[in-house]
Amino acid sequence: MAAATVAAIAVPCSSSRSFRLTRTPFQKPSSRFKTTIRYFDPLVQVRRRSSSLTVCFVAGDKKFETQIVEETSDSDEIIPVIISTPSSSSSISNQRVIDEKMARKKSERFTYLVAAIMSTLGITSMAIMAVYYRFSWQMEGGEIPYVEMFGTFALSVGAAVGMEYWARWAHEALWHASLWHMHESHHKPRDGPFELNDVFAIINAVPAISLLNYGFFHKGIFPGLCFGAGLGITVFGMAYMFVHDGLVHKRFQVGPIANVPYLRKVAAAHQLHHTEKFNGVPYGLFLGPMELEEVGGNEELEKEIQRRIKLYNK
Repeated sequence: MAAATVAAIAVPCSSSRSFRLTRTPFQKPSSRFKTTIRYFDPLVQVRRRSSSLTVCFVAGDKKFETQIVEETSDSDEIIPVIISTPSSSSSISNQRVIDEKMARKKSERFTYLVAAIMSTLGITSMAIMAVYYRFSWQMEGGEIPYVEMFGTFALSVGAAVGMEYWARWAHEALWHASLWHMHESHHKPRDGPFELNDVFAIINAVPAISLLNYGFFHKGIFPGLCFGAGLGITVFGMAYMFVHDGLVHKRFQVGPIANVPYLRKVAAAHQLHHTEKFNGVPYGLFLGPMELEEVGGNEELEKEIQRRIKLYNK
């Protein structure tokens, strides 16, 4: 008598937990299941979707070897990939596919890491040199422009803080509205090291470079304020890249900043933005936890923080 038919059931859900039952006796489906049961080849991969629930049945007349491979996605979640193979040759082929995918993922992250390091070092060094030469050049006459220096550094801090509020407004009123066709790439699985949403970083760099350029080559209080504004935008952009792209979406490794308590809270809050549990809130980044507090999301925020801690420890 042929081997008993077996079925494997995988249920990926939005909470990133997977439930799997194996070797459950499976009867021939009745007509009412025609639209819900599909027959696949021995290789079946089940992936998580944030806003859908998928139940897949795999049935056959042979005993399958089932393997679960855990892969870390861009959003720092473990995606279970269930692979059932009827023979060792198929298992080798499946493992080759997994190895190729992981190699491509590492290559993408390395590419973005190189771009992040080059841009960070380049922008940081130019900003430091610009600040040094601007004030040394203006102090050649022996008189220190205290008012201008104070205005420059004060506006640097003000522009960095103001960019958080600008980014929050633009995120909700523009990126999730008229510019959704560009921002949508950030809410979908990324194919390659870059996405269309990265264009916004370039757009924000244009006024920063313009303000720095004008303030560097001109003397006076107004040019000093312009120089400070450009410097503040630059500082915010660098911090945003490390926290948003590195810490939250794992596009490159960020090292010890992953253990900073408040930054971990910021990362968890932004992750809830991608789940859309609170209608997209928070839209800001660094003040995201405060936005969640206003809509009663502290409990969900704490759950997300604990989940990220567990994944980090693993």
